[in-house]
This record gives sequence, C-alpha cells and structure tokens, in this order.
Amino acid sequence: MSTLTIQDVARRSGLSEPTLRYYEEVGLIGPIERDPSSRHRRYREEDLDTLQALACLRAMGVGIEDMRTYQANRKRGRAAAGEQRDLLHRHAERIEAEIATLQVHLEYLRRKAMLWDARERGDATAEAMAFQRVQDVLPQLEGVMR
Repeated sequence: MSTLTIQDVARRSGLSEPTLRYYEEVGLIGPIERDPSSRHRRYREEDLDTLQALACLRAMGVGIEDMRTYQANRKRGRAAAGEQRDLLHRHAERIEAEIATLQVHLEYLRRKAMLWDARERGDATAEAMAFQRVQDVLPQLEGVMR
C-alpha cells in the first residue's frame, strides 16, 4: 500500500500543511499513521478523499463544528442521511443569502459606475437618470447591510 507525505496531501487537497496538522489535532481526520523511523505523517488515499471533502466544505465557509458533524454523519452512513441533508441544506441557504447580498452590492456598483460615466461625458440627462437608479437601489443595499 502506498502512502502520501504531508506535502503530497497538501498539494492534492489544497489545504496547507498547518491546516492538515490542525485538522488532525481537532479530530477531523486521523489519527494519521506515522513512519516508524522518521515519525513523519503517512497519509492513505482514504485520508486524501476525506481531506478533499473537508477542503470543499471549508471553501464554502463551513465551520469546524459543522465539519465535525459532517464527518461523524459520514461514518454513520444511511442512519445519518437526514441529518447530513439538513446540514448541507442549511449551508446552501446561507450561501443563497450571501449571493443575494452580493447581487445587491453588484447592482449598486454598476449604477454608481453609470453615474460617474455620465459625469465624465458631461451628459446631465444620463447623470440624472443614473442618480435616480442609484437612489432606487439604496433601500435594498441598506436592507442587506443590517
């Protein structure tokens, strides 16, 4: 059976070496086997699979406690399917809310850019229209900034 070094796993998972050590320390993975002579960590392919899943969760903003729950549910298999589904739905809803907020921010920036474009061109009519469009988006912007 071939094993992987921490450098290999860091490269393939996208997680840094300190993060890999931390995930082992807090029990998200492992314990990872050690080389008997050097005491260096030796990861198995199954460890890499787990770490790639954790890297995806981390990239989506999932916190350590929910990662821990996710890992525990994976081990429980079908018996935890409902809990796993609910955990993932909860994070999907959070991301949807973040996307909605970013869409409002994007619209505000585009409208402000239109305003400044009209000013640069010296087009008073377009500037007035752009100014009104900025004013129209302000209530939405204030709503997402609370």
